[in-house]
Amino acid sequence: QVQLVESGGGLVQAGGSLRLSCAASGRTFSTMGWFRQAPGKEREFVACNRWIIGRTYYADSVKGRFSISRDNAKNTVYLQMNSLKPEDTAVYYCAARTGVGVIDRDSEYDYWGQGTQVTVSS
Repeated sequence: QVQLVESGGGLVQAGGSLRLSCAASGRTFSTMGWFRQAPGKEREFVACNRWIIGRTYYADSVKGRFSISRDNAKNTVYLQMNSLKPEDTAVYYCAARTGVGVIDRDSEYDYWGQGTQVTVSS
């Protein structure tokens, strides 16, 4: 049974940092990444890692502030979030897929975590 279990969310002041973790079990994935959904907004792509080709991708809104990494031995992906802003407040979801396709479209991902809340106060 495939599971994605996230951890690391919380409350932080603007300018602070958080690190999210997502541990996968049941299989390995070609791509693992993160999406987020703020209240009243659609879910949006944040970042992903395609380990086979060694590439990472970021939404423009987080470039230079967030960093995604992956530990294949632990089947875990991390999202280091620095210089956090109030507009980063959202529920963050880990996502994984086995195929290839558009990397920033949530419909291209097969498995999802339960979500973890990140709140950035001003």
